[in-house]
Amino acid sequence: MNFSLFIAKRLIGKKEYRFSKPIIRIAITAIALSLSVMLLSVTIINGFQKDIKDKVIGFSSHIQITSIVQGNSYESVAMEFSDTLHSVLNNIEGISHYHIYATKAGIIKTKDEIQGIMLKGISKDFNYSFMQSKLVDGFLPQFNLEKKSNEIIISKTICDKLKLAVNDKIQLYFVQNPVRVRSLTISGIFDTGVAELDEVIAFGDIRHIQKLNKWSSNQIGGVEILLDKDDNIEKINQEILYSLPYELNSRTVIENNPQLFDWLELQNLNVKVILFLMLIVAAINMITALFILILEQTQLIGTLKSLGATNWNIRKVFLYHSTYLILKGLFYGNIIGIFLAYVQKEFKIIALDPQTYYMSFIPIHLDLFSIFAINLGTILICVLILIIPTYLISKINPINTIRFE
Repeated sequence: MNFSLFIAKRLIGKKEYRFSKPIIRIAITAIALSLSVMLLSVTIINGFQKDIKDKVIGFSSHIQITSIVQGNSYESVAMEFSDTLHSVLNNIEGISHYHIYATKAGIIKTKDEIQGIMLKGISKDFNYSFMQSKLVDGFLPQFNLEKKSNEIIISKTICDKLKLAVNDKIQLYFVQNPVRVRSLTISGIFDTGVAELDEVIAFGDIRHIQKLNKWSSNQIGGVEILLDKDDNIEKINQEILYSLPYELNSRTVIENNPQLFDWLELQNLNVKVILFLMLIVAAINMITALFILILEQTQLIGTLKSLGATNWNIRKVFLYHSTYLILKGLFYGNIIGIFLAYVQKEFKIIALDPQTYYMSFIPIHLDLFSIFAINLGTILICVLILIIPTYLISKINPINTIRFE
């Protein structure tokens, strides 16, 4: 039998403590609160990152192929959607879907207001799953008829500014020589909560842009590519780039939105700071509780030493006892943290300003691996730190402690 574990179990089973009971309760409470704060921090940041990435990728995909001369212009430069390009994309593993698109700047004019937008022309091959999830009114048109569609999808933000609704007709002006105008009908209204996107982008039939730019049916503004997984985006982009003709270029969503992804990366630093501070709080409280336990059991330590127990065996008794207290704190911390996260995820109690945070409520993403890693990291770090204060046991003289009262 493990001698140290046997003694630790007897100590844990004791119902009476002289003065360590409130200290132990405080330590368990500190660990529980620290863990719940860490869990909430990680689930919230993961939720922020996942939600914003999903929205940006839903609008612009993982990778975009455009003409090499386009640069960062909002106006698409014509490129050929050739059989060679089809073959390149079909032969690369990791691509789940791709579709054509084109963009053109325009102005919506009503009786009282005007609003600049970027019309994104899409075709029958467009992946509607993201837009369907963000639709708040109306329906999504299907651009698969022989005749080009005069329907348009715009955001709730633009509708609120211009006082528009589903089935309203709008005049969309394109500044070129001469100025061209299109009369379009609002078929659907979407709301992503990302103000930078909702205030600018509208979706319509790509054939309008092709006609306005005097392009052929095979000329497009670019190709958007969706991947099976986000973590191999750079690798697949390099593979695509090396396979493209010299006049084409491919860019990832990270390259197209560097400031947004830098901001998301900065959130990871905030989480690391919170985790570090919470671990310090938990460790300090456990060290304090361990010192109190050692002082309270001075007579026991002296007795065990006089019976031949080594310092390390006695130190393990208190490490086992401390580990039990840590596990107890982790148990309550998991219940509190996961419960609060679940309530926020289901009922969206805490709201946010979408103009500042890109969403209208605090998002939650419960990841089992992150939860397991936080729990494992907390117990390992706390136990390793507690090895140091147990060194006090080696300084206790059994001759003096046996008479201690």
